[in-house]
Amino acid sequence: MSNSPESHKSLNEYDPTLPETFDSEHQEFAQLRSRCPVAHSTAFDGFWAVTRYDDIHRILMEPQTYITSVRNVVPGSSTTGRRPPLHLNPPEHTPYRRAIDRALSAKRVAMIEPATRRIASTLMRDLVARGEGDLVEHFASPLPAYVFGEWMGLTQDQTSVLWNTAKAYVKAWEAFDKSSVAVAAEHLARMAAEVIEERRREPRDPMMDPTSSLLAERDANGEPFPDVLLAGCVRQVLVVGLVAPPIVMGSIAVHLSRDPALQKQLRADPSLIPDAIEEFLRLYTPYRGFARSAAHEVELHGRKICPGEAIALVYASANRDETVFPDPDKFQLRRPNIKQHLAFGRGPHTCAGIPLARQQLNVALEELLRQTSHFELCGDLHMSGMPELGPICVPLRMTRA
Repeated sequence: MSNSPESHKSLNEYDPTLPETFDSEHQEFAQLRSRCPVAHSTAFDGFWAVTRYDDIHRILMEPQTYITSVRNVVPGSSTTGRRPPLHLNPPEHTPYRRAIDRALSAKRVAMIEPATRRIASTLMRDLVARGEGDLVEHFASPLPAYVFGEWMGLTQDQTSVLWNTAKAYVKAWEAFDKSSVAVAAEHLARMAAEVIEERRREPRDPMMDPTSSLLAERDANGEPFPDVLLAGCVRQVLVVGLVAPPIVMGSIAVHLSRDPALQKQLRADPSLIPDAIEEFLRLYTPYRGFARSAAHEVELHGRKICPGEAIALVYASANRDETVFPDPDKFQLRRPNIKQHLAFGRGPHTCAGIPLARQQLNVALEELLRQTSHFELCGDLHMSGMPELGPICVPLRMTRA
């Protein structure tokens, strides 16, 4: 491995554009952790892939050295402007994050749970009645869209547009179709502008409504957020919680289809589901492309990384690092150090929607198990493209409970 800043540009030590299976990338990441923990890829205009837990954790905890304002996702960069708080570095990002966190209090998330259960129950009932179908298309994808509609106070029409746009966005990334990604991004930007205008006319309780919370917040100078950054933040909020949950739900269904004994155990004792969800999050972390760039030249494992170069933090690899999680590919209920997993990141850019995500995943699995006596795969999986990792089509055959 050369450490010359120029010599690495032709190195292709990791290629995320190759065909993938449900297990293939985890096997690839294990090899990279062992032989090339900071790998270079020529895909997507070139990037570094960091695969070991300790390296990723350190990068996440050093936001002044590893910044998000230049590169924050692989592939690509925003076509619709900067999107706080992800695209900003501390302390500039802090008031945006404070506003979002305010609308995600434990009280607010608890208020959403009845709607989450109602939506999940209805979607699962309709899917089970079919006998078989794509879990993602008919359940795992619409569930977070409808729940987000509840949280953001969207109309039914807005929620439908949001879901359809999110689906188009994921499919465009799967195909690495930049033009379709840009079209979907523009749709989301227009929706963000529409929601902001509605809340300006009729403000809502900032403790309940994220857009109203952002409008009520002030920056470090006591000023309202600039319109362009406000729109970027609402657009980020609209999409960020719609992509990952369906992939995790799909991965869980694949795992339980392969392990009917565990499926039976969780069905018999639903109290085990919260612990199971944490281990599933570790095993099937849906991201490999959240990124940083270095504020100045840095060296990692002998590789010199220049300012501005994208550094992909492969969370999915970190969470199977054998030096942190023994038997990393094995499902272990109540793993002693499960709280160390990085499925939600760490540091100032830790996922803001953790309680909402956990709620959705727990309710989703409860409903899948409650309404079936057995389910199994009945077709081919389709896998997502980078920056995500996991299935976006999970055909199941289901037996009604």
